[in-house]
Amino acid sequence: MILIVGGEGSGKRTFARSLGYREEDMADGCLNGLPVVCHVERMVFARPEETDLLFSELVKKEVVICNEVGSGVIPMEPDKRQGREAVGRLCARLAEQAEKVIRMVCGIPSVIKGEEDAR
Repeated sequence: MILIVGGEGSGKRTFARSLGYREEDMADGCLNGLPVVCHVERMVFARPEETDLLFSELVKKEVVICNEVGSGVIPMEPDKRQGREAVGRLCARLAEQAEKVIRMVCGIPSVIKGEEDAR
């Protein structure tokens, strides 16, 4: 599995397309039979207590794409803090299992785990 993380609009989906995936291959915020799952953070925020189940399904995917949510202002609302914490912990678990982890910044991929060649 390849984990792609980065801020909103950082080029994560574009990078997945550069790997040969099409938009039709990408599930948006849901689990289904497609090989790529985008917006994992949306699924976690909807049900942060179900991250164990989500993890077991995501590690089976070819590509997992998630917005980084932990690098900004800490929300005041307890449920938003809980969701943010759950996203971070889930991404850490996914990164541990991933063959490759790519962090996108300004459309530029940085390999933080795996082969040096991002593509």
